[in-house]
Amino acid sequence: MNETLNQNFVGIDVSKDTLEVAVLGQSKTTQFGNSEDGIKALMAHLKASVANVAVVLLEATGGLERQAATALCLKGFAVMVVNPRQAHNFAKALGYLSKTDATDAQALAQFAQTLYNGDRREKLLLRLPSEAVQLLEAAVTRRAQLVGIRSAEQNRLASAHASQVKSIKKMLKTLDEQIAQLDKDIGSKLDGHFKEKLDLLKDFKGIGECTKAVLMGCMPELGTLNAHEISKLAGVAPLNSDSGKMRGKRTTWGGRAVVRSALYMAALSAVRFNPVIKAFYERLLGAGKSKKVALVACMHKLLIIINAVIKSGKPWRADYTYPQKGVA
Repeated sequence: MNETLNQNFVGIDVSKDTLEVAVLGQSKTTQFGNSEDGIKALMAHLKASVANVAVVLLEATGGLERQAATALCLKGFAVMVVNPRQAHNFAKALGYLSKTDATDAQALAQFAQTLYNGDRREKLLLRLPSEAVQLLEAAVTRRAQLVGIRSAEQNRLASAHASQVKSIKKMLKTLDEQIAQLDKDIGSKLDGHFKEKLDLLKDFKGIGECTKAVLMGCMPELGTLNAHEISKLAGVAPLNSDSGKMRGKRTTWGGRAVVRSALYMAALSAVRFNPVIKAFYERLLGAGKSKKVALVACMHKLLIIINAVIKSGKPWRADYTYPQKGVA
């Protein structure tokens, strides 16, 4: 008996202002505002007009999908959020040549059925992080935004008209104060809710406070997945590109950009000060790898060591071999 019989699959194409909703098998889509009121109307519509919703699938859209995905989860809907490239490739394979909000939503509804019937269903279902993780992620995200604004203002200072220098310096001072306050807030959150995990890593050199904050707030799955899964989630897993007798280069792509950025900065430090990572880096360079390739490999190794330490529940020790499948 088909498990999906009498079940409905919903795809939602997300934009800044709208949510385009498609139900598999229905040619007409329904549009709601991407706002608190619009999301309430969406959930009321699903409850009243769409029976037996198996799963709702949204495409990751730079955080624009977060409010709707969270609200749907809290209302008891099974929710999946997929990488845009995966959604695009699926739609292309199905022959969707035109690209509109409606066709995107319909393709997502079909993708929802495919993923629901696949063997990775449970791993793909969205599970909301704890409130502590959500608050830390929000603080980390805001800090990154302010640092970006500060960098832009600092660049403007060099070429600014003399009449505007005072204004820019005043803005820089304000930004410095806000960043300092966020650093204090983030430190308090780390000490209050993540101390147990971070204590396991206190002797692991190369992981600064910013990296710790990003990993705890933006990678709550640490310690719950295996090495390959956590690497793919962050976008640092080397992926094969082989076909027939052709053996392509292994590349990394996708994943969580903020985590990759933090791992990059951590790797720059670790190749200098962490004996384990330094030796690994130098071995790769000695084998003829470029500095860029070696550094990405160090990012990968850093992440899976951190994941393994947290998973083990034992403090980091340089002489202990943690499970690190997939690392050279």
